[in-house]
Amino acid sequence: MIETSFKFNFASSEVIDSYAKRINDEYESGEIGYYHLPVLGQNLLGETQEYEKGLAHIKNVVLVGIGGSSLGVKALKSMLEGTKGIKRELLFLDNVDPCSYKSTLDGLNFDETLFIISSKSGNTIETITIFKCLLDDFKPQNLGKNFLIITDPGTNLENFAKENGIKFFNIPKNVGGRFSVLSAIGLVPLGICGYDIKALLEGALACKKQYIEQKDSSIVAKAYHYATSRNASINVIFSYCDRFFEFNDWYVQLWAESLGKKRGYKRVGLTPVGLVGSRDQHSFLQLIMDGVKDKSVTFIKIKDHASDKTIPNLSLKGLKECDFVAGLSLNELINLQCDATAMALVQEGISVDTITLERLDEFHAGWLIFYYELLTSATGIMLGINTYDQPGVEIGKRILKTMLLK
Repeated sequence: MIETSFKFNFASSEVIDSYAKRINDEYESGEIGYYHLPVLGQNLLGETQEYEKGLAHIKNVVLVGIGGSSLGVKALKSMLEGTKGIKRELLFLDNVDPCSYKSTLDGLNFDETLFIISSKSGNTIETITIFKCLLDDFKPQNLGKNFLIITDPGTNLENFAKENGIKFFNIPKNVGGRFSVLSAIGLVPLGICGYDIKALLEGALACKKQYIEQKDSSIVAKAYHYATSRNASINVIFSYCDRFFEFNDWYVQLWAESLGKKRGYKRVGLTPVGLVGSRDQHSFLQLIMDGVKDKSVTFIKIKDHASDKTIPNLSLKGLKECDFVAGLSLNELINLQCDATAMALVQEGISVDTITLERLDEFHAGWLIFYYELLTSATGIMLGINTYDQPGVEIGKRILKTMLLK
């Protein structure tokens, strides 16, 4: 159901096997929790389903969160656009932009809306600020009716939920925010809205079995190439489907925040770029083709876009040079554009690989999410860094607090 192909040379099996062992050791240590979410997430299925039974009055769900508390959920919602059987609209408040705040809330009936306050630490300044604004605007008497909280165990936000009769779900403490989409962070809002979160976990579990249990070393070889090649310091995802736009944003956070670090006195890191085809063939492709050779490109394509729209055999006066695609389906055309662009880059000596999904549903979305989490972990090990912290982000938070408390 998922095919991968590579147009660059792998390092020797001895080198790859040594790093694969280190990744397996990290997995078996139990210290990094996201590895185990495809199994642990099963425990949330029943609890989410039971909670959803009490939401007959709810027509809209608004997820209030930022960074790892929203990007992965937005990615999955976007990838699953058009899914049948969705019960509720899922909206997002993930910035303190006053225009976005107003436009998201415009037209919503508070009594028919569930606001999910999602913060791993429980004290994310943007999330708690929006929470306060909602309380001020709507002045609810019963918080448990229209609010749900997702946070780490023992946070002040969890304590607030307990004191005010608000239902809460916990995130495992050893799961970092940007690796948390397969925890309650993503499963609960998606499950409440009617997405098949069981299939999502099954896709992630299939990926885990392939690369960890069955020891497919291609993902380790890809990570090693990224970490060691001078010609692959910028890592482009070229996704040939508009539904991947938010996925690209999630990838940028996952890759940048995990891999941009100081190692002693040395700064290391790889730079992520997210593109959508075929549109970005007309914007960014020129730089990849003829610019500095410092980029790798991963193409992501879908075999079946669930559309049979065919390009009509219609010839327009003066525009006959475009007639050569007549008779193709749009599905065929976008995939042929992907293949042609990949071939052009290979001819330029650029590191290219392709991920082909049979279709874009919950199973395949879950597989793809877990694949990129594994790839990030593997690359972090190659770079010799702590993949799971973000000290650079914390400095800005401290400066903001100092500025306001003067």
